Amino acid sequence: MDRTPAEIVRAANETLIANEDLDRIGDFFSPGFVAHLTDADMTGGHEAIRRFLTSLRGAFSDLQAEVQILAESNDRVAWQRTWRGTQDGAYQGFPAIGKHIVWRDMVVSRVENGLLVEDWSITDLAEQLLRARKR
Repeated sequence: MDRTPAEIVRAANETLIANEDLDRIGDFFSPGFVAHLTDADMTGGHEAIRRFLTSLRGAFSDLQAEVQILAESNDRVAWQRTWRGTQDGAYQGFPAIGKHIVWRDMVVSRVENGLLVEDWSITDLAEQLLRARKR
């Protein structure tokens, strides 16, 4: 049975983030996966995804993510992910502060042959890290 793009996004988040099973990246992402971010593209396929998730887990040991599907059409799905975690490790130049952070990603994902091949993503993580330092 073929999975819809929304089902793939939900399953990937559950498996890779909630269950921390990074050995299953290939079940959800194509080897050539590219994430288009605000100022650059994240290339490097499976290894880039592994580095990203490992880095987040290292900075937010109690990391959780909740996915809300916004719209789905053919090979694309628009979705929001709400992250929660205590920043007890350094992340992207932000030293650990031991405070609980909540941030959101807005993503449009494209699926091809049952795998995620491309994302367009924006996040407010840096804004929330800055805001937490003022609290």
